[in-house]
Amino acid sequence: MEFKNFAEFKGMEGKQLPVSEWITVTQEMINAFAEATLDFQWIHIDVEKANKFSPFKTPIAHGFMSVSLLSKFVESVVVIKSAKMGINYGLNKVRFPHHVAVNSKLRAKITVAKIEDYAENAIKTFWDCTVEIEGVEKPACVGQFITLTFE
Repeated sequence: MEFKNFAEFKGMEGKQLPVSEWITVTQEMINAFAEATLDFQWIHIDVEKANKFSPFKTPIAHGFMSVSLLSKFVESVVVIKSAKMGINYGLNKVRFPHHVAVNSKLRAKITVAKIEDYAENAIKTFWDCTVEIEGVEKPACVGQFITLTFE
């Protein structure tokens, strides 16, 4: 969805956005996330050991990887043309109800829970997010993502 400015976007408060496109979580992405976060737990990066000893019988993505995709999911469904910059502000009530097996496809359902004015030229947006796994009933991640956007 595209909005001319903050005033137009504020009409989305309390409404659900279009569902994002699917993103496939590859082993390469999981390995890169391990490198970036220094979390080298074998359940994520040792394919042979995970296939043999993990209760999931395959490598799984880091829980925080699902959270890190929230900004990409939001960015993929909302454009505010007057925005000059956006930053992450924080998270509320984040949970990881289901593991994300390697090669799973994820997408997000997002509702604009609340929009507040922030400073003279910015808004704080509270996004209620559910990251779904294709073919799995339980979500990978649920939580509220908070951003600041500047005009």
